[in-house]
Amino acid sequence: NSPVFITKYRTCRRKVRECSGDADHHEGMSSDDELTPTEETEFQKSKDNIIEDSKKVFEDVHADFCDIRKILLKFQEWKGKFPDSYCDTYASFCLPKLLNPLIRVELISWNPLENCTKLEEMPWFRAVEEFSDAKDTPES
Repeated sequence: NSPVFITKYRTCRRKVRECSGDADHHEGMSSDDELTPTEETEFQKSKDNIIEDSKKVFEDVHADFCDIRKILLKFQEWKGKFPDSYCDTYASFCLPKLLNPLIRVELISWNPLENCTKLEEMPWFRAVEEFSDAKDTPES
């Protein structure tokens, strides 16, 4: 957006407001970044399509490998049964890379400005937190 275009756009909007008698306008309270109703509809449609497509990302993956809680449970079992192997392979270091795609898919629809769900309240976060707490607990 060039400064000349923005100035022309503002002037045009001001003239339209004056002709329509729009008394609700307060100078300095509008934004050039506001979307038109058509743009808003297109944006919402595109967003809905992306969210719908994201649900299909792991549809061909076995249920045990697309659920964060189940994956972490397998790692916990591995650590409990074969602690030397778990430690020697640096398994805990690969968890962020392994869980990253799953967490990203879950976060696609999350908007912290619109949703009141806090990150800490999300199921994947609680699963990782429980796994971390279990890792710190000494083995019996």
